[in-house]
Amino acid sequence: MIDGILHRVRTGVQWRDLPERFGPWKAVYERHRLWSADGTRERLLQQVQAATDAAGEIDWDVSVDSPIVRAHQHAAGARTEPPPAPAPKGGEVAEQQGETPWQSLLARLAEVVQEARAWAARGAGSPANST
Repeated sequence: MIDGILHRVRTGVQWRDLPERFGPWKAVYERHRLWSADGTRERLLQQVQAATDAAGEIDWDVSVDSPIVRAHQHAAGARTEPPPAPAPKGGEVAEQQGETPWQSLLARLAEVVQEARAWAARGAGSPANST
């Protein structure tokens, strides 16, 4: 089971593509899922690391390489201030000049909910139509 889990982690193959020598793929998957959920996998890793470190077999030196990462050509000349708010469609004027698009959306959603409730209330009070 452990070898099957490690093979999958090392190679990145799909669970269904595990070689048969590790047993049924579904059993290996279920064991991995259960051990990950209940913390067994993490405890095993900690114990193996502690034992290997105690034996002096882990080199904890860190080497950092700093490769050059170039920005995309469109990243040059980024804006320093936020873009202007789009003009309202159809000549509508916002109720408040300082209103953000998010606030406008929330206000419109509140209007739609109120309209739907009023429509449902009118429908509940009227007699049923039979067609």
